[in-house]
Amino acid sequence: VVASMFGNTTECVGIASKVLEDAGYEVLVFHATGTGGKTMESLIESGMVAGVLDVTTTEWADEVWGATLSAGPTRMDAMTRAKVPAVVSPGCVDMANYGERETLPAKFEDRIIYVHNPQVTLLRTNAEENATIGRVLAEKANANPAPTAILNPRGGVSVIACKGQPFYDPAADAALFEAIATHATCEVIDFDQDINHPDFATACATKLLELMAQANEEPSRR
Repeated sequence: VVASMFGNTTECVGIASKVLEDAGYEVLVFHATGTGGKTMESLIESGMVAGVLDVTTTEWADEVWGATLSAGPTRMDAMTRAKVPAVVSPGCVDMANYGERETLPAKFEDRIIYVHNPQVTLLRTNAEENATIGRVLAEKANANPAPTAILNPRGGVSVIACKGQPFYDPAADAALFEAIATHATCEVIDFDQDINHPDFATACATKLLELMAQANEEPSRR
């Protein structure tokens, strides 16, 4: 099983990985930094992967923004080509990644900005951008012929998007989840918890185990 992770989804992936490992799967984790997403896609397409835990789709925020950690427009296509069961979540799509704070173009000064560290400056995606991201995630998930589900952590798509945190923006989140609901034809499950809550993380892993079992049963039904 492959999983996508960012610093803001580390706890989620850690908990989910333990559930999958206890079920007998090896979990390979890829950091969603552009290069990491591309590498994960290559491995999925190789046919060596039984399931995809794509809970950190943040590279699509950078693709929409034209920011630094995009994995390109084909991100999330490998699961469809390889017909691999997948659980998808809009993890960390609240943030687009740029470099040092002083290098940020002046046109972004009216946006919500968070300095993650001296080398990384994050910009909060707004409602319009989140609507686009939500549509894309839904369409990518819909395209997969293998069993696929989108799980939404409505309590926060990252650590800093939770209530009381710098990127908390209910309107932007509402646009994201509404777009997913509007465009998704695959299964969509909403949770009140944030993405790193143990219940959400466990649900992601449990759902992927269910989808992989379903995929294994399907050939015998034909």
